[in-house]
Amino acid sequence: MLTWKDIINFSVKGNLTPDSRVEKTETEWKALLTEEQFRISRLKGTERAHSGDLCTAYEEGKYNCVCCNTPLFDSTIKFSSGTGWPSFTQPIKNNAIKYEKDISYGMVRVEVMCNTCDGHLGHVFPDGPEPSGLRYCVNSESMILDTEIA
Repeated sequence: MLTWKDIINFSVKGNLTPDSRVEKTETEWKALLTEEQFRISRLKGTERAHSGDLCTAYEEGKYNCVCCNTPLFDSTIKFSSGTGWPSFTQPIKNNAIKYEKDISYGMVRVEVMCNTCDGHLGHVFPDGPEPSGLRYCVNSESMILDTEIA
Protein backbone atom coordinates (compact mmCIF):
# COMPACT_ATOMS: atom_id res chain seq x y z
CA MET A 1 0.00 0.00 0.00
CA LEU A 2 1.36 3.39 -1.01
CA THR A 3 1.75 6.09 1.63
CA TRP A 4 2.27 9.85 1.46
CA LYS A 5 6.00 9.25 2.05
CA ASP A 6 6.09 7.02 -1.08
CA ILE A 7 4.28 9.68 -3.13
CA ILE A 8 6.74 12.40 -2.10
CA ASN A 9 9.64 10.05 -2.81
CA PHE A 10 8.35 9.33 -6.34
CA SER A 11 7.79 13.05 -7.03
CA VAL A 12 11.34 13.90 -5.95
CA LYS A 13 13.44 10.88 -6.93
CA GLY A 14 11.53 9.51 -9.92
CA ASN A 15 8.64 7.24 -10.72
CA LEU A 16 8.31 3.51 -11.16
CA THR A 17 8.65 2.19 -14.71
CA PRO A 18 5.27 1.69 -16.41
CA ASP A 19 4.34 -1.66 -17.94
CA SER A 20 4.25 0.01 -21.37
CA ARG A 21 4.38 3.46 -22.98
CA VAL A 22 1.97 5.18 -25.39
CA GLU A 23 3.17 8.28 -27.20
CA LYS A 24 1.21 10.26 -29.77
CA THR A 25 1.49 13.66 -31.41
CA GLU A 26 -0.77 16.51 -30.36
CA THR A 27 -2.70 16.03 -33.61
CA GLU A 28 -3.22 12.34 -32.85
CA TRP A 29 -4.45 13.11 -29.30
CA LYS A 30 -6.85 15.77 -30.64
CA ALA A 31 -8.30 13.25 -33.12
CA LEU A 32 -8.81 10.68 -30.36
CA LEU A 33 -10.25 12.86 -27.57
CA THR A 34 -13.12 15.30 -27.18
CA GLU A 35 -12.17 18.96 -26.82
CA GLU A 36 -12.76 18.82 -23.06
CA GLN A 37 -10.87 15.54 -22.63
CA PHE A 38 -7.94 17.03 -24.55
CA ARG A 39 -7.99 20.26 -22.51
CA ILE A 40 -7.91 18.36 -19.23
CA SER A 41 -5.74 15.33 -19.99
CA ARG A 42 -3.21 16.81 -22.39
CA LEU A 43 -3.16 20.50 -21.32
CA LYS A 44 -3.44 19.87 -17.55
CA GLY A 45 -6.86 21.46 -17.20
CA THR A 46 -9.46 20.95 -14.49
CA GLU A 47 -13.20 20.39 -14.70
CA ARG A 48 -15.59 22.34 -12.47
CA ALA A 49 -16.32 20.67 -9.14
CA HIS A 50 -19.40 18.41 -9.17
CA SER A 51 -19.62 18.59 -12.98
CA GLY A 52 -18.11 15.23 -13.95
CA ASP A 53 -20.28 12.16 -14.61
CA LEU A 54 -17.90 9.87 -12.72
CA CYS A 55 -18.10 11.87 -9.49
CA THR A 56 -21.32 10.11 -8.50
CA ALA A 57 -20.73 6.81 -10.33
CA TYR A 58 -20.30 3.83 -8.03
CA GLU A 59 -20.76 0.91 -10.41
CA GLU A 60 -18.32 -1.96 -10.08
CA GLY A 61 -15.47 -1.67 -12.54
CA LYS A 62 -12.11 -0.22 -13.46
CA TYR A 63 -11.37 3.45 -14.06
CA ASN A 64 -9.11 3.59 -17.11
CA CYS A 65 -7.13 6.43 -18.68
CA VAL A 66 -9.26 8.17 -21.32
CA CYS A 67 -6.19 8.58 -23.53
CA CYS A 68 -4.66 5.10 -23.58
CA ASN A 69 -7.17 2.90 -21.70
CA THR A 70 -4.63 1.86 -19.04
CA PRO A 71 -6.39 0.72 -15.84
CA LEU A 72 -5.72 3.32 -13.13
CA PHE A 73 -8.16 2.79 -10.25
CA ASP A 74 -10.61 0.11 -9.10
CA SER A 75 -14.14 0.93 -7.97
CA THR A 76 -13.48 -0.84 -4.66
CA ILE A 77 -11.14 1.97 -3.54
CA LYS A 78 -13.34 4.88 -4.66
CA PHE A 79 -14.91 7.00 -1.94
CA SER A 80 -17.07 10.10 -1.61
CA SER A 81 -14.72 12.88 -0.52
CA GLY A 82 -17.25 15.70 -0.88
CA THR A 83 -14.77 17.64 -3.02
CA GLY A 84 -16.68 17.38 -6.30
CA TRP A 85 -14.20 15.10 -8.07
CA PRO A 86 -13.91 11.30 -8.11
CA SER A 87 -11.63 10.27 -5.26
CA PHE A 88 -9.61 7.11 -4.71
CA THR A 89 -7.30 5.83 -1.97
CA GLN A 90 -4.82 3.83 -4.09
CA PRO A 91 -3.96 3.22 -7.74
CA ILE A 92 -4.78 -0.18 -9.23
CA LYS A 93 -1.02 -0.88 -9.48
CA ASN A 94 1.86 1.04 -7.91
CA ASN A 95 3.34 1.82 -11.34
CA ALA A 96 0.05 2.95 -12.97
CA ILE A 97 0.43 6.55 -11.78
CA LYS A 98 3.19 9.08 -12.35
CA TYR A 99 3.81 11.77 -9.70
CA GLU A 100 5.26 15.25 -10.21
CA LYS A 101 5.64 18.24 -7.91
CA ASP A 102 3.21 21.00 -8.99
CA ILE A 103 3.81 24.58 -7.82
CA SER A 104 1.13 26.23 -9.96
CA TYR A 105 -1.41 28.70 -8.54
CA GLY A 106 0.81 29.55 -5.58
CA MET A 107 0.41 26.08 -4.02
CA VAL A 108 2.66 23.07 -3.62
CA ARG A 109 0.83 19.91 -4.67
CA VAL A 110 1.57 16.53 -6.24
CA GLU A 111 0.16 16.11 -9.74
CA VAL A 112 -0.92 12.63 -10.80
CA MET A 113 -0.69 11.45 -14.39
CA CYS A 114 -1.14 8.21 -16.26
CA ASN A 115 2.31 6.63 -16.17
CA THR A 116 1.71 5.02 -19.58
CA CYS A 117 0.88 8.16 -21.63
CA ASP A 118 1.50 11.12 -19.27
CA GLY A 119 -2.18 12.13 -19.39
CA HIS A 120 -3.04 14.58 -16.59
CA LEU A 121 -5.46 13.09 -14.06
CA GLY A 122 -5.50 15.50 -11.12
CA HIS A 123 -3.67 15.62 -7.78
CA VAL A 124 -3.07 13.46 -4.72
CA PHE A 125 -3.38 14.75 -1.14
CA PRO A 126 -2.53 13.30 2.30
CA ASP A 127 -6.05 13.87 3.69
CA GLY A 128 -7.81 10.67 2.62
CA PRO A 129 -9.26 7.87 4.74
CA GLU A 130 -7.22 5.25 6.55
CA PRO A 131 -5.35 3.03 6.13
CA SER A 132 -3.42 4.88 3.36
CA GLY A 133 -4.48 8.41 4.21
CA LEU A 134 -4.33 9.23 0.49
CA ARG A 135 -6.93 11.05 -1.63
CA TYR A 136 -6.40 10.85 -5.37
CA CYS A 137 -8.59 13.69 -6.65
CA VAL A 138 -9.17 12.93 -10.34
CA ASN A 139 -10.99 14.67 -13.19
CA SER A 140 -13.89 12.63 -14.63
CA GLU A 141 -12.87 13.69 -18.13
CA SER A 142 -9.49 11.99 -17.63
CA MET A 143 -11.02 8.54 -17.15
CA ILE A 144 -13.53 6.08 -18.55
CA LEU A 145 -15.34 3.57 -16.37
CA ASP A 146 -14.99 0.02 -17.68
CA THR A 147 -17.77 -2.07 -16.13
CA GLU A 148 -16.83 -5.19 -18.13
CA ILE A 149 -15.13 -7.13 -15.36
CA ALA A 150 -13.23 -10.20 -16.51
